[in-house]
Amino acid sequence: MNLTAKNKKKSLGFTLIEIMIGIVISTIMMAAMFTTYTVVNNSYSQVSDVASISRAGRDVVSMMMRDVRMAGFKYYYGVFEGSQEDIPAQDFLEYKTGDTEDTKYESHAPIIIYKDTLNNKEITGDPGLPKGVTSDKKLSGKDAEDTKSLSLCCDRIHIVYGDFDANTDQKYKKYRISYFALPMQKMSGSGEDAIITDRYYAIYRSKQSWQQAIGDEDGKWITESNNFCPDCYAAELMREYLVDMEFIALDKYGEKINTDPAEDHSKLYDIRSVDIKLTFRSSSPKGYFKRKIKNVVKSFDDDRMTSIEDSFHRESIFVTVHTRNIGEVL
Repeated sequence: MNLTAKNKKKSLGFTLIEIMIGIVISTIMMAAMFTTYTVVNNSYSQVSDVASISRAGRDVVSMMMRDVRMAGFKYYYGVFEGSQEDIPAQDFLEYKTGDTEDTKYESHAPIIIYKDTLNNKEITGDPGLPKGVTSDKKLSGKDAEDTKSLSLCCDRIHIVYGDFDANTDQKYKKYRISYFALPMQKMSGSGEDAIITDRYYAIYRSKQSWQQAIGDEDGKWITESNNFCPDCYAAELMREYLVDMEFIALDKYGEKINTDPAEDHSKLYDIRSVDIKLTFRSSSPKGYFKRKIKNVVKSFDDDRMTSIEDSFHRESIFVTVHTRNIGEVL
C-alpha cells in the first residue's frame, strides 16, 4: 500500500543531528550528576572521619577520667550493730610499694605513669612493630619517613583502687586498670607478596584483681577471667588510629611528679591531678586531604611536640582530672 505524503511525514523519526544533541545534553547532565555525587560523597567521608575521631576520643577520655578519679579509693566496712564477724573492719590486703626496679611493675601505688612505652617495653629508637612484622617489609605508598608518626607513642598508666563485695569469699577487692598502646597494621596480599598499607597505634585497656585470702601474707594479680574475677581481662582494644597518648601527674602546686615508684615512692601520694592528652588521626589509608599538609602534634611538653607532613587529619583532646581519692599513705 502506498503511503501518502501526509502519512510519510508522520512516520519520520529523529534526525542524526537531533540524536547527537540529545546525547550531548544527556552526557552533560550525567557528568554534572556524577561530579555532584563525588563532591557530596567526599564531603560526607571527611565529615564522618572527623565525627568518628571526636566521638571515639570522647568515649575513651570519659572512661579514663572515671578510672583516674577512682585511683586510691579504699573501702572501709567498719564495725556496727549487725555487722558480720568474719569481715574485717578495713582492707587487709597486702600493699606492695614496688620501690625497686625488680618490683615496680607490681606496685600498688594509686597511679603510676611510664613514659614512652609500648605495653611494658620502653621505646629505644624503633617505635616497635606488630608481632611477625619486620622493618624490611615495604610500605605501599609510604616510605620510611612515615614511621616518624609512630615514634611519638606512647605513655602507659596504671590505676589502682579498692572495692567491696560481701557476696564473694574475698570481700575486699583491689583492682588495677592499665591503659597502654600497641602498634597495629593493615596489609594487602599474603605471603611474600604481602604489603603493609597502613601502620598506626591503638589504645588497649586491661583489668586485674588482687587475690589474697584472709590470713595470707602475700597475694598476686589475677588477669584471666575466672570465678574469682569474671570481669578481668589482659588487653581489650579500645580505639584504633592513635597517634600519641600522654599522661602527666601534678601535685597541688601544679608541679610535675615523677611517678616511677622505684625512684621516690612517697611522691606518688602527692598527686592531685592528672593531665591527659590523646591524639587520633583519620582512618582512611588514602588520607583525609588531597595533598600532604604539615600537621603539628601538640603536647603538654614542648620537647614532645612534633611536625608531621602527610594527608591525615588529626585531632587532640586535652583534659585535667582531679584525683579525689589520693591523700596520705594509710
